[in-house]
Amino acid sequence: MSALAPTLQRFFTDRLMSQRKVSTHTIASYRDTFRLLFAYISEHSGKQPNSLDFNDVDAPLVAAFLDHLQAGRQNSVRTRNTRLAAIRSFYRYAALQHPEHAETIRRVLAIPPKRFERNLVTYLTEPEVDALLNVCDRQTWTGRRDYAMLVLAIQTGLRISEIIGLTCGDLTLDGPGAHVHCLGKGRKERNTPLLASTIAVLQVWCDERQGNTSDPLFPTSTGSRLSRDAIERRIKLCVFRATAGCPSLKSKRVSAHTLRHTAAMRLLMSGAAITVIALWLGHEDVSTTQIYLSADMTLKEQAIAKVTPPATTPGRYHPPDIMLAFLEGL
Repeated sequence: MSALAPTLQRFFTDRLMSQRKVSTHTIASYRDTFRLLFAYISEHSGKQPNSLDFNDVDAPLVAAFLDHLQAGRQNSVRTRNTRLAAIRSFYRYAALQHPEHAETIRRVLAIPPKRFERNLVTYLTEPEVDALLNVCDRQTWTGRRDYAMLVLAIQTGLRISEIIGLTCGDLTLDGPGAHVHCLGKGRKERNTPLLASTIAVLQVWCDERQGNTSDPLFPTSTGSRLSRDAIERRIKLCVFRATAGCPSLKSKRVSAHTLRHTAAMRLLMSGAAITVIALWLGHEDVSTTQIYLSADMTLKEQAIAKVTPPATTPGRYHPPDIMLAFLEGL
């Protein structure tokens, strides 16, 4: 067995699980990255993962693998960068364990992430929110569950993983401090206040749910937790039904994260500071929340309305120097 295989095993068991105590989602993402990488190497060189050494998995090979993700698997640039982040995390760990491979490791760590276009945030308007909620068939148990889940997601902006992890004991619906408690990204706990309308919906659902404090808040018909795919399918079904009465939904790709964006945009349009929105959503860095500032045209129009045109005489600038004129003409 080469040095790479046992180092990779220790990276998962010692660094990720024991020292950093990362989430199961991170473990799964890193695992899938190396499964894809080893499958690519086996296909192109015939070498099995157990026989690979660090010199075999060098910068040119990693770069070719990243290109394969985009060209062969049709992965997005974001996915490519996520895979690269996992590989670089492993090589940073390996640099401490195997200084004899420092040059190979350094070259892999030097591979930069790829730049990509940042699209505007997709969120739902109030009529679209109403249309989405109205198609939930509250004559059925599944429809009532979906309705309560969507109302909570749109008001609180919880991530899909946070919604899946909710238990009946995470809700506090009595008193002025009504809130939902969740374990967010990076194992950070967060309490999110609830509106009176949301409290009323959740109270009705909890009375019907009759679950113990440790039971999932939004279960399947068999009582187990909803999966990520199941929640996305329920949202897509509601969107499909809602497009009949709200055609604007046809042009939007709505997912669970769209509901999170909707909650953030509601806060922004109500006048909440960007730092408050970051705290509400559980963002570690306020710069992550800045994307919402560019999504709403209303805020931009209000800013333009406050601008007074300067009292200047219109005219074209003429540079006084030949070289400046050359540069201006480029």
